Amino acid sequence: MTQAALITGITGQDGAYLAQLLLQKGYAVSGLLPRRSSDTLWRLRELGIEGDVNLIGGDVSDLSAVLRAVKESKAAEVYNLAAQSFVGTSWQQPLLTAQVSGVGAANVLESIRLTDPAIRFYQASTSEMFGLIQAEKQDEKTPFYPRSPYGVAKLYAHWMTINYRESFGMHASTGILFNHESPLRGIEFVTRKVTDAVARIKHGQQKELRLGNIDAKRDWGFAGDYVDAMWRMLQQDKGDDYVVATGLTTTVREMCRIAFAHVGLSYKDYVVIDPQFFRPAEVDVLLGNPAKAQRQLGWTAGTSLEQLITMMVDADMRRVGG
Repeated sequence: MTQAALITGITGQDGAYLAQLLLQKGYAVSGLLPRRSSDTLWRLRELGIEGDVNLIGGDVSDLSAVLRAVKESKAAEVYNLAAQSFVGTSWQQPLLTAQVSGVGAANVLESIRLTDPAIRFYQASTSEMFGLIQAEKQDEKTPFYPRSPYGVAKLYAHWMTINYRESFGMHASTGILFNHESPLRGIEFVTRKVTDAVARIKHGQQKELRLGNIDAKRDWGFAGDYVDAMWRMLQQDKGDDYVVATGLTTTVREMCRIAFAHVGLSYKDYVVIDPQFFRPAEVDVLLGNPAKAQRQLGWTAGTSLEQLITMMVDADMRRVGG
């Protein structure tokens, strides 16, 4: 019998890569599709899987829609990747962020509990929950101190997942994922903003790149590697919490250097610091310790930052030149 999975946020970067991975493993894949913007399917199209997934209309902020999707998909595994996922936007839209990124997860958990508590659940937690870091390297035991409405909403979802696991014995896991990027990353995220600008500057379509705090440090990995960790969590005997990261941290400045150098340019000639891109409360350093995921899941990040950034620049060079 074919294993069935439901992915909320299937049209996002992680959702698309996870759908691709599950299809390769022989799953019947369904996805919850909110009708919020014009073309949300471009990532599925880019991976060549748009016709291979079953899309169910609905939004995680609507409990009845989630219930219907869980039942209709006949899922044995549910991956909750739906979120208002851009940190910057969360200060402008804190209540929407709370509803989608926070309460949305509770709606999925409650839908599983009401339908079949044996369904395995994955919650996309985030390193942004660590925020004002309380330890040099963050692992599953590091205290949380979120510094954005996004981080706060995700922390609610994270603790609800643990609460359902402990209250109802559900197989519910959280992946505390550090920054993960790809050619499918949204243009508003700094890595993709940089690689897209590099391509436009190289093609003569843009003169400069305006950024905020380029000395902020992040632990960046490849989204295609990270969705494998999600799947591995739901194959374990019981639910648990895992930090998923590379264990290396790099400045935005260094990431810019790699991206510009790949097309023979110097970032110093094009990057302009613009105060409007500074966060109201900055997270200066994020650095994950993935030892538990390596030990228990047999997972490691297989793509270096150089490989990731050059992959993204090459994809944007094709798009801009295309």
